[in-house]
Amino acid sequence: MIMSEPFHFIGLRGVLKRDEPLARHVSWRCGGRADLAYFPADRDDLAAFVRRLPESEPLTVIGLGSNLLVREGGVRGAVILMHSPGGVLAVADGLVYAEAGVAAPKLARFAASHGCAEAEFLAGIPGTVGGALAMNAGCYGGETWNYVARIEVLTREGEFAVRTPAEYSIGYRSVRRAGDPGLDGIFTAAWFRFPLGDSTAARARITELLAKRIATQPLNLPNTGSVFRNPPGDHAARLIESCNLKGFCIGEARLSEKHANFIVNPEGKAKSSDIETLIEHVRHVVAAKTGVTLETEVQIIGEVAK
Repeated sequence: MIMSEPFHFIGLRGVLKRDEPLARHVSWRCGGRADLAYFPADRDDLAAFVRRLPESEPLTVIGLGSNLLVREGGVRGAVILMHSPGGVLAVADGLVYAEAGVAAPKLARFAASHGCAEAEFLAGIPGTVGGALAMNAGCYGGETWNYVARIEVLTREGEFAVRTPAEYSIGYRSVRRAGDPGLDGIFTAAWFRFPLGDSTAARARITELLAKRIATQPLNLPNTGSVFRNPPGDHAARLIESCNLKGFCIGEARLSEKHANFIVNPEGKAKSSDIETLIEHVRHVVAAKTGVTLETEVQIIGEVAK
Protein backbone atom coordinates (compact mmCIF):
# COMPACT_ATOMS: atom_id res chain seq x y z
CA MET A 1 0.00 0.00 0.00
CA ILE A 2 1.18 3.53 -0.72
CA MET A 3 0.59 4.57 2.87
CA SER A 4 3.41 2.32 4.01
CA GLU A 5 5.78 2.80 1.08
CA PRO A 6 7.01 6.44 1.18
CA PHE A 7 10.27 5.51 -0.55
CA HIS A 8 8.39 5.37 -3.84
CA PHE A 9 8.12 9.16 -3.85
CA ILE A 10 11.56 10.33 -2.75
CA GLY A 11 12.97 12.98 -5.10
CA LEU A 12 9.69 14.33 -6.42
CA ARG A 13 9.35 18.14 -6.61
CA GLY A 14 5.67 18.46 -5.80
CA VAL A 15 3.90 18.43 -2.44
CA LEU A 16 2.85 15.08 -0.99
CA LYS A 17 0.24 14.93 1.79
CA ARG A 18 -1.32 11.98 3.55
CA ASP A 19 -4.84 11.86 4.97
CA GLU A 20 -5.63 15.17 3.26
CA PRO A 21 -9.12 16.71 3.84
CA LEU A 22 -10.65 17.03 0.39
CA ALA A 23 -13.22 19.55 1.65
CA ARG A 24 -10.40 22.07 1.26
CA HIS A 25 -10.20 21.34 -2.46
CA VAL A 26 -13.82 21.09 -3.64
CA SER A 27 -16.22 23.98 -4.09
CA TRP A 28 -18.98 22.43 -1.94
CA ARG A 29 -16.55 22.57 1.01
CA CYS A 30 -17.47 19.13 2.33
CA GLY A 31 -16.35 15.53 2.03
CA GLY A 32 -13.86 13.04 3.40
CA ARG A 33 -10.12 12.64 3.13
CA ALA A 34 -7.72 11.29 0.53
CA ASP A 35 -5.36 8.53 1.60
CA LEU A 36 -2.68 10.33 -0.37
CA ALA A 37 -2.82 13.71 -2.12
CA TYR A 38 -0.21 14.97 -4.55
CA PHE A 39 0.22 18.52 -5.85
CA PRO A 40 2.56 18.19 -8.87
CA ALA A 41 5.14 20.90 -9.54
CA ASP A 42 4.60 20.60 -13.31
CA ARG A 43 3.72 18.06 -15.98
CA ASP A 44 7.07 16.24 -15.81
CA ASP A 45 6.77 15.97 -12.04
CA LEU A 46 3.24 14.62 -12.49
CA ALA A 47 4.55 11.96 -14.86
CA ALA A 48 7.27 10.99 -12.36
CA PHE A 49 4.65 10.60 -9.62
CA VAL A 50 2.38 8.44 -11.78
CA ARG A 51 5.29 6.21 -12.81
CA ARG A 52 6.18 5.63 -9.16
CA LEU A 53 2.62 4.96 -8.05
CA PRO A 54 2.02 1.19 -7.76
CA GLU A 55 -0.28 0.07 -10.57
CA SER A 56 -2.60 -1.57 -8.03
CA GLU A 57 -3.37 1.79 -6.39
CA PRO A 58 -6.52 3.68 -7.41
CA LEU A 59 -5.85 7.09 -8.94
CA THR A 60 -8.24 10.07 -8.93
CA VAL A 61 -7.67 13.49 -10.50
CA ILE A 62 -9.23 16.72 -9.21
CA GLY A 63 -8.95 20.16 -10.77
CA LEU A 64 -10.77 22.97 -8.97
CA GLY A 65 -13.30 20.51 -7.53
CA SER A 66 -16.15 22.55 -8.97
CA ASN A 67 -18.14 19.64 -10.39
CA LEU A 68 -17.50 17.15 -7.63
CA LEU A 69 -19.09 15.65 -4.53
CA VAL A 70 -16.76 13.69 -2.27
CA ARG A 71 -18.49 11.27 0.08
CA GLU A 72 -17.62 11.42 3.78
CA GLY A 73 -15.83 8.07 3.73
CA GLY A 74 -13.08 9.64 1.65
CA VAL A 75 -11.15 8.48 -1.39
CA ARG A 76 -8.88 5.45 -1.35
CA GLY A 77 -5.54 5.44 -3.10
CA ALA A 78 -3.97 8.59 -4.53
CA VAL A 79 -5.61 11.88 -5.49
CA ILE A 80 -3.80 14.30 -7.80
CA LEU A 81 -4.72 17.98 -7.36
CA MET A 82 -4.19 19.55 -10.79
CA HIS A 83 -4.99 23.24 -10.33
CA SER A 84 -1.95 25.23 -11.42
CA PRO A 85 -2.26 29.05 -11.31
CA GLY A 86 1.11 29.26 -13.08
CA GLY A 87 0.21 26.77 -15.79
CA VAL A 88 1.48 27.48 -19.30
CA LEU A 89 -0.57 29.36 -21.89
CA ALA A 90 0.85 30.05 -25.35
CA VAL A 91 -0.06 30.79 -28.96
CA ALA A 92 1.67 29.04 -31.87
CA ASP A 93 0.75 28.09 -35.44
CA GLY A 94 -2.71 29.58 -35.04
CA LEU A 95 -3.54 27.44 -32.00
CA VAL A 96 -3.91 28.34 -28.33
CA TYR A 97 -2.06 25.95 -26.04
CA ALA A 98 -3.19 25.51 -22.43
CA GLU A 99 -2.00 23.17 -19.72
CA ALA A 100 -4.72 21.24 -17.92
CA GLY A 101 -4.22 22.96 -14.57
CA VAL A 102 -5.03 26.42 -15.96
CA ALA A 103 -8.41 27.80 -14.84
CA ALA A 104 -10.88 27.97 -17.74
CA PRO A 105 -11.66 31.70 -17.17
CA LYS A 106 -7.93 32.45 -17.45
CA LEU A 107 -7.87 30.69 -20.82
CA ALA A 108 -10.87 32.79 -21.92
CA ARG A 109 -9.08 36.03 -21.05
CA PHE A 110 -5.83 34.86 -22.68
CA ALA A 111 -7.61 33.92 -25.91
CA ALA A 112 -9.44 37.26 -25.98
CA SER A 113 -6.22 39.21 -25.51
CA HIS A 114 -4.69 37.34 -28.46
CA GLY A 115 -7.43 38.19 -30.94
CA CYS A 116 -9.51 35.03 -30.66
CA ALA A 117 -13.30 34.83 -30.80
CA GLU A 118 -15.79 32.35 -29.32
CA ALA A 119 -13.63 31.43 -26.30
CA GLU A 120 -15.58 33.81 -24.07
CA PHE A 121 -17.92 31.07 -22.79
CA LEU A 122 -14.97 29.55 -20.91
CA ALA A 123 -15.12 32.51 -18.52
CA GLY A 124 -18.34 31.03 -17.15
CA ILE A 125 -16.82 27.63 -16.36
CA PRO A 126 -15.56 27.54 -12.75
CA GLY A 127 -13.04 24.76 -13.34
CA THR A 128 -9.73 23.92 -14.97
CA VAL A 129 -8.99 23.23 -18.61
CA GLY A 130 -8.49 19.58 -17.69
CA GLY A 131 -11.89 19.40 -16.05
CA ALA A 132 -13.51 21.13 -19.02
CA LEU A 133 -11.92 18.56 -21.33
CA ALA A 134 -12.97 15.62 -19.14
CA MET A 135 -16.67 16.54 -19.20
CA ASN A 136 -16.95 18.65 -22.37
CA ALA A 137 -17.95 21.59 -20.20
CA GLY A 138 -20.01 24.31 -21.76
CA CYS A 139 -22.27 27.29 -21.17
CA TYR A 140 -23.71 30.28 -23.01
CA GLY A 141 -23.83 28.33 -26.26
CA GLY A 142 -20.23 27.08 -26.30
CA GLU A 143 -18.76 23.63 -25.61
CA THR A 144 -15.11 22.85 -24.96
CA TRP A 145 -14.51 20.11 -27.53
CA ASN A 146 -15.95 22.19 -30.37
CA TYR A 147 -12.59 23.99 -30.37
CA VAL A 148 -10.13 21.20 -29.53
CA ALA A 149 -7.50 20.56 -32.23
CA ARG A 150 -5.57 17.97 -30.24
CA ILE A 151 -4.92 17.01 -26.64
CA GLU A 152 -2.09 15.61 -24.58
CA VAL A 153 -2.70 12.85 -22.06
CA LEU A 154 -0.59 11.09 -19.46
CA THR A 155 -1.19 7.34 -19.45
CA ARG A 156 -1.32 5.22 -16.29
CA GLU A 157 2.17 4.02 -17.23
CA GLY A 158 3.44 7.59 -16.91
CA GLU A 159 3.96 8.25 -20.64
CA PHE A 160 2.72 11.26 -22.58
CA ALA A 161 0.66 10.81 -25.75
CA VAL A 162 -0.88 13.33 -28.17
CA ARG A 163 -4.33 12.47 -29.49
CA THR A 164 -6.98 13.98 -31.74
CA PRO A 165 -10.72 14.49 -31.16
CA ALA A 166 -11.37 11.66 -33.62
CA GLU A 167 -10.06 9.25 -30.98
CA TYR A 168 -12.84 10.23 -28.56
CA SER A 169 -16.61 9.90 -28.39
CA ILE A 170 -17.84 13.38 -27.49
CA GLY A 171 -21.34 14.16 -26.25
CA TYR A 172 -23.25 16.55 -24.04
CA ARG A 173 -21.19 16.76 -20.82
CA SER A 174 -19.63 13.45 -21.80
CA VAL A 175 -16.20 12.40 -23.10
CA ARG A 176 -15.03 8.82 -23.62
CA ARG A 177 -12.15 7.25 -25.46
CA ALA A 178 -13.59 5.68 -28.60
CA GLY A 179 -14.18 1.99 -27.95
CA ASP A 180 -13.38 2.38 -24.24
CA PRO A 181 -15.74 3.04 -21.31
CA GLY A 182 -13.29 5.51 -19.73
CA LEU A 183 -10.84 8.23 -20.64
CA ASP A 184 -7.67 6.10 -20.62
CA GLY A 185 -5.33 8.80 -19.32
CA ILE A 186 -5.06 12.13 -17.53
CA PHE A 187 -5.58 15.24 -19.66
CA THR A 188 -2.43 17.32 -19.28
CA ALA A 189 -2.79 19.92 -22.06
CA ALA A 190 -4.78 20.90 -25.12
CA TRP A 191 -4.38 22.89 -28.32
CA PHE A 192 -7.48 24.93 -29.20
CA ARG A 193 -8.46 26.38 -32.56
CA PHE A 194 -10.55 29.49 -32.06
CA PRO A 195 -11.62 31.74 -34.95
CA LEU A 196 -10.04 35.16 -35.25
CA GLY A 197 -11.93 38.01 -33.67
CA ASP A 198 -11.73 41.41 -32.08
CA SER A 199 -9.99 41.54 -28.69
CA THR A 200 -12.02 44.49 -27.45
CA ALA A 201 -15.29 42.82 -28.37
CA ALA A 202 -14.19 39.53 -26.78
CA ARG A 203 -13.24 41.20 -23.51
CA ALA A 204 -16.56 43.06 -23.46
CA ARG A 205 -18.40 39.78 -24.02
CA ILE A 206 -16.53 38.19 -21.09
CA THR A 207 -17.55 41.09 -18.86
CA GLU A 208 -21.15 40.69 -20.01
CA LEU A 209 -21.21 36.94 -19.35
CA LEU A 210 -19.64 37.30 -15.90
CA ALA A 211 -22.22 39.94 -14.96
CA LYS A 212 -24.98 37.60 -16.12
CA ARG A 213 -23.50 34.78 -14.08
CA ILE A 214 -23.33 36.93 -10.95
CA ALA A 215 -26.94 38.04 -11.45
CA THR A 216 -28.38 34.55 -11.95
CA GLN A 217 -26.23 32.17 -9.87
CA PRO A 218 -25.57 31.94 -6.09
CA LEU A 219 -21.84 32.57 -6.41
CA ASN A 220 -21.61 33.96 -2.86
CA LEU A 221 -22.37 30.52 -1.38
CA PRO A 222 -20.44 27.23 -1.66
CA ASN A 223 -21.85 25.35 -4.67
CA THR A 224 -20.68 23.21 -7.54
CA GLY A 225 -22.49 24.78 -10.45
CA SER A 226 -25.30 22.98 -12.25
CA VAL A 227 -26.15 19.72 -10.50
CA PHE A 228 -28.26 18.17 -13.27
CA ARG A 229 -27.83 17.97 -17.01
CA ASN A 230 -30.41 19.72 -19.13
CA PRO A 231 -32.73 17.13 -20.69
CA PRO A 232 -33.25 17.37 -24.47
CA GLY A 233 -35.33 20.41 -25.33
CA ASP A 234 -35.74 21.59 -21.75
CA HIS A 235 -33.86 22.95 -18.74
CA ALA A 236 -33.32 21.13 -15.47
CA ALA A 237 -33.80 24.40 -13.53
CA ARG A 238 -37.24 24.94 -15.09
CA LEU A 239 -38.36 21.42 -14.21
CA ILE A 240 -37.10 21.70 -10.63
CA GLU A 241 -38.74 25.08 -10.15
CA SER A 242 -42.02 23.77 -11.59
CA CYS A 243 -42.03 21.24 -8.74
CA ASN A 244 -41.78 24.05 -6.15
CA LEU A 245 -38.43 22.78 -4.88
CA LYS A 246 -36.53 26.08 -4.72
CA GLY A 247 -35.25 26.54 -1.16
CA PHE A 248 -35.93 22.93 -0.17
CA CYS A 249 -33.44 21.69 2.45
CA ILE A 250 -32.10 18.38 3.67
CA GLY A 251 -29.85 18.88 6.65
CA GLU A 252 -27.69 21.91 5.87
CA ALA A 253 -27.88 21.42 2.08
CA ARG A 254 -30.33 23.65 0.25
CA LEU A 255 -31.65 24.12 -3.26
CA SER A 256 -30.80 27.69 -4.18
CA GLU A 257 -33.62 30.21 -4.31
CA LYS A 258 -31.64 32.06 -6.98
CA HIS A 259 -31.11 29.14 -9.37
CA ALA A 260 -33.06 25.90 -8.99
CA ASN A 261 -30.31 23.74 -10.50
CA PHE A 262 -27.80 24.75 -7.81
CA ILE A 263 -27.41 23.14 -4.39
CA VAL A 264 -25.70 25.40 -1.87
CA ASN A 265 -23.93 24.85 1.45
CA PRO A 266 -24.77 28.22 3.07
CA GLU A 267 -23.01 27.79 6.42
CA GLY A 268 -20.36 25.37 5.21
CA LYS A 269 -21.85 22.76 7.55
CA ALA A 270 -23.62 20.48 5.07
CA LYS A 271 -22.52 16.86 4.92
CA SER A 272 -21.89 15.19 1.61
CA SER A 273 -24.63 12.75 2.54
CA ASP A 274 -27.07 15.69 2.91
CA ILE A 275 -26.24 16.86 -0.60
CA GLU A 276 -26.44 13.38 -2.12
CA THR A 277 -29.79 12.74 -0.42
CA LEU A 278 -31.09 16.07 -1.70
CA ILE A 279 -29.96 15.18 -5.22
CA GLU A 280 -31.89 11.91 -5.08
CA HIS A 281 -34.95 13.66 -3.61
CA VAL A 282 -35.00 16.15 -6.49
CA ARG A 283 -34.67 13.35 -9.05
CA HIS A 284 -37.55 11.43 -7.44
CA VAL A 285 -39.90 14.42 -7.19
CA VAL A 286 -39.21 15.69 -10.72
CA ALA A 287 -39.66 12.20 -12.19
CA ALA A 288 -42.92 11.69 -10.29
CA LYS A 289 -44.40 15.07 -11.25
CA THR A 290 -43.08 15.57 -14.78
CA GLY A 291 -42.10 12.13 -16.03
CA VAL A 292 -38.54 13.34 -16.70
CA THR A 293 -35.66 11.55 -15.00
CA LEU A 294 -32.87 14.05 -14.43
CA GLU A 295 -29.28 12.89 -14.86
CA THR A 296 -26.57 14.35 -12.68
CA GLU A 297 -23.88 16.55 -14.17
CA VAL A 298 -21.90 16.54 -10.93
CA GLN A 299 -19.52 13.63 -10.34
CA ILE A 300 -19.80 11.70 -7.06
CA ILE A 301 -16.70 9.92 -5.75
CA GLY A 302 -15.47 8.25 -2.59
CA GLU A 303 -16.90 5.89 -0.04
CA VAL A 304 -19.93 6.18 2.19
CA ALA A 305 -18.92 6.85 5.80
CA LYS A 306 -19.17 3.79 8.03
